Amino acid sequence: MEYILTSTIALEFIKKSPVTGSYKGMRYRLMKAGDEIEVCIWPEPYNFIKTADELKQYSRFPLSIEGKDAAVSWLNEQVDQQRALWDTALSTSWV
Repeated sequence: MEYILTSTIALEFIKKSPVTGSYKGMRYRLMKAGDEIEVCIWPEPYNFIKTADELKQYSRFPLSIEGKDAAVSWLNEQVDQQRALWDTALSTSWV
C-alpha cells in the first residue's frame, strides 16, 4: 500500500538538504550521502537528533529518480512490516 507518495518527495530537495516527515508513528529522513540517498526511520515522538541511535534504521538507494522512488517504496514497506512498533510509538504517553 502507498502511504507516502513519491510525488510528495522531490529529488531536487533531497540533493540540497534533508527531507523529513512522519506517518502514523514512523518518522523518516531522506538525505544525500555522496552519490546515494540515505533513508533513516525511527519511532516517534522525537526528532532525528534527540532519538537514540539504536532506535534508528537505515537503508541506502542510488541518488536518482529511480532510487528516490525505491526509497519511498521502502518507507511504505516499513510502515506495514513494523506496524506494531509505530502503533506503540503512537500509543505511548511521552509527557
